Amino acid sequence: QVQLVESGGGLVQPGGSLRLSCAYSGTSGSTITSVGWYRQAPGKQRELAASLDRNGGTTYGDFVKGRFTISRSRENNKMNLYLQMNDLKPEDTGVYYCYVNIWRQGSSWGQGTQVSVSS
Repeated sequence: QVQLVESGGGLVQPGGSLRLSCAYSGTSGSTITSVGWYRQAPGKQRELAASLDRNGGTTYGDFVKGRFTISRSRENNKMNLYLQMNDLKPEDTGVYYCYVNIWRQGSSWGQGTQVSVSS
């Protein structure tokens, strides 16, 4: 069973930075097609923030405009996914979810971490 645990959200002032982390496990022996982050702003639909495909290719949401960077690492047989967010704006406020998409199994999601950008 795939498990994802996000951390790193919080309250930050406009122009500030946050680094979100997502530790995921339970994917051994599976073919991961993509991993990434979505966000859901209050009253809006969930939208893609950033993703990594199996070849290392990255995709960013149109709103990112060079401010976010997705990356991943392996530590002690656990995979970690990160989203470095710089120059945050009030409109970046929302719940950020990490996901793992596995071939023939679909996507698994974390519980979400709240990001609030306000002065």
